[in-house]
Amino acid sequence: MSASWDVLKTLSDPTRLRLVALVAREELSVAELQEILGMGQSRISSQLALLRQGNLVSDRREGKNAFYSLRAQLPARTLALIKAAVDSVAELPEIGADRQSLERILQKRRRTQEQYFNLIAGRLGKNYCPGRSWEAIGHLALRLTPAIDIADLGAGEGLISQLLAQRARRVWCIDNSPRMVEVGTELAQKNGLANLEYRLGDIEKVPLPDRSVDLAILSQALHHAQHPPVALSEAFRILRPGGRVLILDLNEHSFARARELYADIWLGFRESTLLGFLKKAGFTKVEISTVAREPNEPYFETLLASAVKPAAGRVRGAGR
Repeated sequence: MSASWDVLKTLSDPTRLRLVALVAREELSVAELQEILGMGQSRISSQLALLRQGNLVSDRREGKNAFYSLRAQLPARTLALIKAAVDSVAELPEIGADRQSLERILQKRRRTQEQYFNLIAGRLGKNYCPGRSWEAIGHLALRLTPAIDIADLGAGEGLISQLLAQRARRVWCIDNSPRMVEVGTELAQKNGLANLEYRLGDIEKVPLPDRSVDLAILSQALHHAQHPPVALSEAFRILRPGGRVLILDLNEHSFARARELYADIWLGFRESTLLGFLKKAGFTKVEISTVAREPNEPYFETLLASAVKPAAGRVRGAGR
């Protein structure tokens, strides 16, 4: 007996044909199919089992629920038979009622999602959400890193660089702590990152040639500089024309103990101060915004600054 004959026999039952017409339009659970067709679970399940046995539908388990859809990659002849069978009954009242009930089910799904997100609107970043974490978001963002040369200035152990090096062409970590350079180098070797190199040096006198990188990063490093404008002039010097500097640092604050606790030299920076430093160094297209606020005292705020070295810009000196 041919496969086409088997398909026709399977679709000859009105309930099975109605089920196929529905799951061909949308993946649906048994409970949703019950609601649409107004039939009991046992009847629906037995007919779905026959459709699955005939390789016309497939099921997906999600916890205690089973969702059914038309089997993917069915032969063209089988798809043609299903389409002809469904089209032949499209004008029947039962099929029209099924379509309306399906739309009602889909609207119910949308309303449920809408109600949930309306409820948590404004609190999405503050409440637990399964799978949502800064670590995961960071990995997502880092997937966007192109094959460029990067300098992480004041890198410490180079957590950011360890991630960037998985995508970038070359990453240099610059830090003035021999121990940090030693630990970072060991981590790079352990993780097999041959394109990640640590160099001992000061962010106010970066041991890299002029115009050697496409991106310079100062992540919570600028407030440790003796002379922040000099550090930004150095970032400008090592960037290629069109290159970008990214700065994460603290907004100006009054928590004086940060000098003792964290070896900070500067108690953060005002946005206007950062803007002045960047423009003096020669950068254009400066953007600065507050990207994080800590909920506990002393309520540190984090600024993100971005700026570009002009494509035909002059290299500013790093004079003090």
